[in-house]
Amino acid sequence: MKNLDINLQICDHKNALQAFALKYTQDIDDANDLVQDTLLKAFRYSGLFKQGTNLRGWLFTILKNTYINEYRRIKRKENVIVQTEEISNQNLSNNAESNTCNSKFVTDDINKILSKLQPEYYTPFVKYFEGYKYQEIAEMLEIPIGTVKTRIHLARQILKSRLKVYAENMHEIVD
Repeated sequence: MKNLDINLQICDHKNALQAFALKYTQDIDDANDLVQDTLLKAFRYSGLFKQGTNLRGWLFTILKNTYINEYRRIKRKENVIVQTEEISNQNLSNNAESNTCNSKFVTDDINKILSKLQPEYYTPFVKYFEGYKYQEIAEMLEIPIGTVKTRIHLARQILKSRLKVYAENMHEIVD
């Protein structure tokens, strides 16, 4: 009976929790998710609630802590170094900024490999690398967009396989 009473009391505060959550999230769906997480935690840990203390304050603390923990988790996730299998402008420019001596060698190697690519792979890849969209490249080269995507993908695979030594060195540096 005690558990049922506390659960009913917790449910009585749902509207206040939603208003409080909306102040944090500024989005109704996110606020509803936050309230749901808060209520689940409150039900799960209702045995830890001390009778005679402020239930509303306890619930608001759970909500606030849940929001803060989720915010921190998202920030940590954003700060994780993402390893992509594609060579992008940003990855190349970050590498070039880190060490000009090494970046010259890397750039020279990339240019050598690019120059050895067949023109049907080289041209779409370089256009894409310069920032053109697939559709724009397809129109420039007068070929189907699927062909453009395939050729860019194949050019990336060739670059990736021939630049494997740099990827292995980066893993050694990170480890």
